[in-house]
Amino acid sequence: MTAAESSLHLGLDVTRTKAVLRASEQCRSDLNRLAARFPGGLRDRLALELTLDDFLVGIDVLADWPHPESVVWTDELSALVGEVLDDADRAEQQLQAPRSDAVWDASAVQSALGPTWRADLTEFQRRDIGRLLSLQHGANFSVPGAGKTRVGLAVYAAMRERGEVRRLLVVSPKSAYEAWLTESELCFKEPPLTAVMGKTPDGMAEILVVNYERLDRSLASLATWLRGAPSMIILDEAHRMKLGAQGKYGSACMALGPLTRRRLILTGTPAPNGARDLENLLSFVWPGHGRRVVTQAVAGGDLAYASSVLRPLFTRTTKKELGLPPFETRIRRLKMPELHREVYDALVGRFTTRAEASRDDFDALGKAMLRLLMAATSPALLIEGGSRYEPLTYQVPPLEVPQGESLYALMGNLPAHELSPKYKEALNIVATNAAMGRKTLVWTTFVRSITTMESLFEAYQPAVVHGGTPDREEQIRRFREDPDCHVLLSNPATLGEGISLHHVCHDAVYVDRDFMAGRFLQSLDRIHRLGLAPGTQTRVTVLAVEGTIDEVVAMRLEEKLEFMGRILDDPSVQQLGDLEDEPSGAAGMDMADVRALLKHVDAVAGH
Repeated sequence: MTAAESSLHLGLDVTRTKAVLRASEQCRSDLNRLAARFPGGLRDRLALELTLDDFLVGIDVLADWPHPESVVWTDELSALVGEVLDDADRAEQQLQAPRSDAVWDASAVQSALGPTWRADLTEFQRRDIGRLLSLQHGANFSVPGAGKTRVGLAVYAAMRERGEVRRLLVVSPKSAYEAWLTESELCFKEPPLTAVMGKTPDGMAEILVVNYERLDRSLASLATWLRGAPSMIILDEAHRMKLGAQGKYGSACMALGPLTRRRLILTGTPAPNGARDLENLLSFVWPGHGRRVVTQAVAGGDLAYASSVLRPLFTRTTKKELGLPPFETRIRRLKMPELHREVYDALVGRFTTRAEASRDDFDALGKAMLRLLMAATSPALLIEGGSRYEPLTYQVPPLEVPQGESLYALMGNLPAHELSPKYKEALNIVATNAAMGRKTLVWTTFVRSITTMESLFEAYQPAVVHGGTPDREEQIRRFREDPDCHVLLSNPATLGEGISLHHVCHDAVYVDRDFMAGRFLQSLDRIHRLGLAPGTQTRVTVLAVEGTIDEVVAMRLEEKLEFMGRILDDPSVQQLGDLEDEPSGAAGMDMADVRALLKHVDAVAGH
């Protein structure tokens, strides 16, 4: 039967990344009823266009098509659906009865990699490789530093040795390019041609590396490259597509996944915001199946049970298995100065008599969550300066608060009257650490907060890295190598991934945190990862101002980390959600103390 004679024709769109269901004119009303049962939408009056995952999730509804004898499938879509459903069946069997050969011994793993593999492997890497090779597709949720890049290349090597794949597409952040290029050279006796994607995919490359930002506009050409030979795809730092089909990165990944023979995801933070993130990641690995498996596993709320159910589908090396020394996690709860408190209260709608005069101004500023995070550090950050990132300038000693001035005007000039309790606490920690010869990594969400501390901490010759830093590598080099550079100021969005600082720095301070649990975990691993000397004392201090959004953030992060730790059966993640209270080290410092401290440091630095 030809497509013209069919009541329903099923095929792929021109990019080969979506399913298109096209009905005859006589069956238009039947197509409308069918469309109502899928999450996608009609492309035109006779065609329904669906992501492959949505099509596979709802494929059972096709059984209700009233004219089954005249349904026509293209060979390409039929073969793709058949492969994916077979994969889902194998995954289901693995969940129901995990295979006894799931754990391979060292010799079996080495044999599977073939004679071209030359890189050394740790015991836990061999275990993870064997586990992943026992699955058709898989997920490696090991912590940063466990060597997930090498494990991913080993799985590819084994698939290539079997003759099942001949190409590998790696989707990763730009910060991971160097690791993939370097590891592909180290792991193989005859290194495969590995290329970072330019304007178009390199047709000669065996391993092609592309960043998440390029996926959407390169979807058609990447789909063609994957179809040029039997292929494997690896998503590195896969939590970047945690929004699944609802996000730009996720929808592109979901479209490319089913075009490959083997799918593997790598991330140490698979569920930073709960079960939905995990659903989307496993939907990429097993389209039409992963979402349902996670939903069913966590439905009862018993995370220990859910972990046992999902465990056959992923491998994870924990920090305890890496043999890392434990780290201390503390939270210092700080009190606001009087004027700071009055301004913050006005921003959230609690108005004093003085604040009432500026109610409209405060209402306009206090709506957004990020603004409240800024205000917990210093409301003055909300007032635009002469330039976008102009630092706040603190008056030492502070000026008296003038009588009769509006609260809104005082907010803009707050640094003249009060020092932010967070900056004071961070300064105290940096000074204490510097006196002991310890370097400090200070995190804050906001660039203007970075520039303010850069000025405030000038005596400690801070290195500074944010999105607009032109000499990032030089700043990091200086922090690592210059003994007079005692502090690195950065934000997790810029430096939270792809860099190791654990050989020179063992203290981290969070001036503020947002609600992104995955970013918090990733940033922690900059100073606590494989290679730490035995007995190293790593200290993590979170600053939180009492009675502010900081307390809401701490509560939500605790819930998210508790979920992730229990679903992964990893107590070290749960520990981070339950921070131990520690008294403020700067509680007794007034502005005169701060001034004396800075003078002392300047005097010492001058000798």
